[in-house]
Amino acid sequence: MSAKKSAASLKITLVKSLIGSKKDQIATAEALGLRKIGDVTVQPDNAQTQGKVKKIGHLIDVTNA
Repeated sequence: MSAKKSAASLKITLVKSLIGSKKDQIATAEALGLRKIGDVTVQPDNAQTQGKVKKIGHLIDVTNA
């Protein structure tokens, strides 16, 4: 029997409005599945997600899931 590795994941919550944000930041939030304040998504902890988090870090709250 092989043991499954639990993939690390991040719980991302949109805490600030996207109004007034740059178009690329809005697109990044929507790519993560965040459209309005309070939206929560769980994403894998990989290089792509880390880049998105860094780009809109001032608009979101990130915790380990």
